[in-house]
Amino acid sequence: MEERERWWKMGLKAISEGKLAVLLLSGGQGTRLGSSDPKGCFNIGLPSGKSLFQLQAERILCVQRLAAQAKNEGSVTIHWYVMTSPFTDDATRKFFESHKYFGLEADQVTFFQQGTQPCISKDGRYVMETPFKVAKSPDGNGGVYTALKSSRLLEDMAARGIKYVDCYGVDNALVRVADPTFLGYFIDKGVAAAAKVVKKAYPQEKVGVFVRRGKGGPLTVVEYSELDSSLASAVNQQTGRLRFCWSNVCLHMFTLDFLSQVADGLEKDGIYHLAEKKVPSIHGYTMGLKLEQFVFDAFPYAPSTALFEVLREEEFAPVKNANGSNYDTPDSARLLVLRLHTRWVVAAGGFLTHSVPLYATGVEVSPLCSYTGENLESICRGRTFHAPCEIAF
Repeated sequence: MEERERWWKMGLKAISEGKLAVLLLSGGQGTRLGSSDPKGCFNIGLPSGKSLFQLQAERILCVQRLAAQAKNEGSVTIHWYVMTSPFTDDATRKFFESHKYFGLEADQVTFFQQGTQPCISKDGRYVMETPFKVAKSPDGNGGVYTALKSSRLLEDMAARGIKYVDCYGVDNALVRVADPTFLGYFIDKGVAAAAKVVKKAYPQEKVGVFVRRGKGGPLTVVEYSELDSSLASAVNQQTGRLRFCWSNVCLHMFTLDFLSQVADGLEKDGIYHLAEKKVPSIHGYTMGLKLEQFVFDAFPYAPSTALFEVLREEEFAPVKNANGSNYDTPDSARLLVLRLHTRWVVAAGGFLTHSVPLYATGVEVSPLCSYTGENLESICRGRTFHAPCEIAF
């Protein structure tokens, strides 16, 4: 606990000095959620009705306030870089504008687009969307490195005095955006790259895991589709855990210097992953190959990497599939949020009444009130809340 407290303070100090930027990867559409809108516009059904974008923006506002209180002066601004794709850019900008940037200043949010790659048929030909146009798809969330470089945003970050970049995926309802503890840990370890990891739920879970390539080699991520099933279930005899137990959940921290190097390395090496997906073609939708880069492709280039294990139930509520699927749905994410926030309220001395079973409901704490359950006693102690409801200022 002392270490966490020390990292929290170190992180808040760096944030109050303007050294942290937040980088959101939100190029994907919510097609699997049954929506053509950008994923961040999705409302997972919380009592407040807030979208993923709004939850994340309000967490930034909360950290800004905590950092300003820690240094006892003025205001603190965290710049937010939002990566979209040609398919989501316009809708994302309009969503932010129509919601008045969720309380943030318009000039602290910068939008930029990831690139696209042509789609290829199984026999290695380009797929034509029309007789005159090649079918294209976004180049994966790893396109962020090239996009930052080509849109000259690395220079923009340097000009703002930014030293560290917190990078995360949009489809996590519990993401701790600009987490001071993670930033403090990152600074303390003095590494070029870091990732939050959660313990794998079961051997065949569909998540990439961190591995070390060769003795003393670089840390890198192996996708679940690329991991042999005997390796996936291998157990480390000393710890009793899975041998490869640390799941990559797309919560990363990089130094700005390292980001500049990665873009060059990835461009030079041209590493792509093949994803078999439906592609629009002249003959209707056909199965083709999309070329994608992943954000974790950067790790082999890092001279030093640190992993930071966090609790899944506190920081990972993925929103990937439509309700009715077996896992990672808006409903499952909503329950994870409500359960965590209910624990915060009870720990702060609050009480709950509920007309449906408690495992199916709970309370939501607005990010404007609390970031990780702190400062809730004055609002909750001795009070009774009827679930489901939102506790706001």
